[in-house]
Amino acid sequence: MEAPESRSGSDAAQAPAPASSRSNAIVKTPTWQAMHASRYKRQELIKDIQKKTDATLLCYVAGQAAEISRDDVLGFVDLLHNVKRESPVDLMLHTPGGDIDAAEKLINMVRNVVGPAKLRVVVPDYAKSAGTLMALGADAIVMSDSSELGPIDPQITLTDGQGNRTSYPVQSYLDSYKEHSEALRQNPSDEVARIMLDKFEPARIKLFEAACERARAFADAQLARGMFRYPNVGPYTEIAKQLLSTARWRSHGQMIGFAEAQDLKLKIEYVDPRTEPWTSFMQLYCYQRLEIKERQKLFESDYVCLTFDQPS
Repeated sequence: MEAPESRSGSDAAQAPAPASSRSNAIVKTPTWQAMHASRYKRQELIKDIQKKTDATLLCYVAGQAAEISRDDVLGFVDLLHNVKRESPVDLMLHTPGGDIDAAEKLINMVRNVVGPAKLRVVVPDYAKSAGTLMALGADAIVMSDSSELGPIDPQITLTDGQGNRTSYPVQSYLDSYKEHSEALRQNPSDEVARIMLDKFEPARIKLFEAACERARAFADAQLARGMFRYPNVGPYTEIAKQLLSTARWRSHGQMIGFAEAQDLKLKIEYVDPRTEPWTSFMQLYCYQRLEIKERQKLFESDYVCLTFDQPS
């Protein structure tokens, strides 16, 4: 086979590309580009944010009925696949909460890649319950006026012998048990306290006590590994205690805004909502929320875009 004739100067510039290079070129079709226009727009925005923050941006954005679960490991594996080890990372986190064990694994996966570099969790809207526990593993939490964390008191759903499922606010259940126990100790003839105590199951109490201790230990471990590692001392236990307190937070969904988070001594980087990079974070978040449905989760970076459905 003869070698192609060489050209130089203006003739080379005007000559058409060889047929082989034209046929091998990867060109997105117009329909494909139109169908994925929102994705390309979001990923361009991610690249722009990364230039402003000098950190890799990873996004985990969930619908209102899409909880943190073990299935999320696949999405995080892909998000972290090309991240340079020991380099700064921003994790945009929006979640209603979910499985505490899965949450621990996910934030540890990110922390293992970031290592001694800086990890920030960006909360554009809310990161509740197990999402708050994940945020505690960061070196700092980026918040603005629309951001909220939540109490970390566990919520457990149990099924009885008839197949009925009941959700229990664990800390409130234990608080009630202690209240009636103390009332009976103070007055052994208190019939109301005695009747109420008969409704509490010893095995359930043990289960719920273990769940609360699990949440407290998780919070302490993440704080010690992240925002309070320099130096390796800090008010971890008091922070965990306050986040578990049903006396301070009257409902599991109560908002903990940036001011309350700062009052808890968490390391919060507050950003004015009218300034960069917050305006870009919010623009990206709005595109992402409009992309997913109530039971879907989006895992996105400048090179990954995955949408998973929450199993029924």
